[in-house]
Amino acid sequence: MLANLGVPFRVVVSGEAEDSPERDPERLAGELAALKARAVARANPGAVIIAADTVVAADSDLLGKPGDEAENRAFVRRLSGRTHQVYTGVTVLSGGQEFGGVERTDVTFRDLTDGEIAHYARTGEGLDKAGGYGIQGVGMALVARVDGDYSNVVGFPLALVIRLLRGAGVAVWGE
Repeated sequence: MLANLGVPFRVVVSGEAEDSPERDPERLAGELAALKARAVARANPGAVIIAADTVVAADSDLLGKPGDEAENRAFVRRLSGRTHQVYTGVTVLSGGQEFGGVERTDVTFRDLTDGEIAHYARTGEGLDKAGGYGIQGVGMALVARVDGDYSNVVGFPLALVIRLLRGAGVAVWGE
């Protein structure tokens, strides 16, 4: 997505643990994005850093990345026929300044059959994704409605990223 905006980049994994006692999904997403950004900045002084973290909330529960196929089935079953929230925190570090924000999108799943849930979990697609599904892949068949920024559900809210990059003085889209 960044390449489409004309922003050169390289991916650096922060290595930071994503554990936190924070239970508010919006604060947690922002906190984890900032934590990752600061860790990468320490190893890459002078670079512009963009970090993001996505948190999925179903009522008062936070759904991280499922540990296995059985947990993935449980996550998808939990979301079936219901609306949940996807929060992505983004932090941009540039020139010693920090710019951050959090995007929220509401996603509603169709009523899913047990067979559909099992089939999706067997694909393995959701194992490395918050909430246990990937809307940009086979998981789009689970979704009935998206209210808000679709790119946020993918895990990289473009409108927010563009706003933060511009605030940090980074040229976007040939500026």
